[in-house]
Amino acid sequence: MVMLLEGAGFRPSGEHYGRSPTDLLVQARCSGKVPTVAAVLGPSAGHGALVAPVCDWTIMSRQGAIFTAGPPVVKESTGENISKEDLGGPGVALASGVIHNVAEDDETVIDDIRRYLSYFPPSAWSYPASLPADEHAEPRTTSELTDIVPRGNRRVYNMRDVLDVVFDRTDWFEVQPKFGPAIICALAHLGGHPVGVVANQPMVLAGSIDAAAADKAAHFITVADSYHLPIVFLADNPGMLPGSRSEQTGVLRSGARMFAAQTAATTLKLHVTLRKAYGFGSMVMSLLGFDNQGATFAYPGATMGAMSAAALSRASHAAEDVEAKLQRMEVDASFRSAGHLGFDELIHPEETRNALLHALQRGIYSRQVAPEPVSRTLITP
Repeated sequence: MVMLLEGAGFRPSGEHYGRSPTDLLVQARCSGKVPTVAAVLGPSAGHGALVAPVCDWTIMSRQGAIFTAGPPVVKESTGENISKEDLGGPGVALASGVIHNVAEDDETVIDDIRRYLSYFPPSAWSYPASLPADEHAEPRTTSELTDIVPRGNRRVYNMRDVLDVVFDRTDWFEVQPKFGPAIICALAHLGGHPVGVVANQPMVLAGSIDAAAADKAAHFITVADSYHLPIVFLADNPGMLPGSRSEQTGVLRSGARMFAAQTAATTLKLHVTLRKAYGFGSMVMSLLGFDNQGATFAYPGATMGAMSAAALSRASHAAEDVEAKLQRMEVDASFRSAGHLGFDELIHPEETRNALLHALQRGIYSRQVAPEPVSRTLITP
């Protein structure tokens, strides 16, 4: 269901009130059953503007704007003089998270809608369709990752380069790139099969997960799960973002929402820890063992724990011998976890694509039940 939006809201006649149905009721009942998309092609206010945040995905043209009430109503209500662009233009709507993506013009908006919907089935009663087999879908080693992913945890790299190498093509579709950029949410193909991707971005906040990133990921995971897209988690983060500013934005609430979304997901989940995943940041990225993952992998030497050994030593004023012991345990963490079935296998970077591809194929080809809408029994915060 695609909603094209431009309008000032309800006509001021009053005739729409009463027992007549409204499009928002129908739209809400479609949620999780058919993919829903909203495109804001011009100024959209009031009732029409509410259509967008109820949808699975929203996109705006550069000429669009979205707000609860337009500039004339704002002037009358609060005395504030403001333009429609400053009130709800792309810069405002993207920063607030109301709009997921933006495009230069209406034609590009329509093209992006086609791209987005191409990853999804027509309804929750179908599985996503795979692309016809070609050379891009074949198994291949990813030796480039040895150079892309540094061994040292303090060195940054661009996770987008990892996605370019691991998935079939480099034209994967990123959802909401300007909001919560510490996590990348994307739609891609692996072996021709549509998948959702949730990946930490070490170039932003060193990969720490803030409230905006967690909110974005929670919504993305829920949508992907609703339409049975397998989800690939690529973890490399030092945990949830600490600090007073992060706490004031509700990082724990948002983190809990993301954890609830991923642990309630019934679709196939695949996980790789590339370098590190600490504390609650590892749990929201589906690292917690026995959380119905199809497969979990890690690179040898990946570190994990409540927090890094260095930070824990400083915070607890640990003696030198204790600090050295903590550091040894951190280095051995991936091997120790694999020995206790926390990981299915430790893989080298060049094996990343093939390990994920084989796990995905096992999960897809072993499906025994007909697809149907997901029952949401777990209430998210």
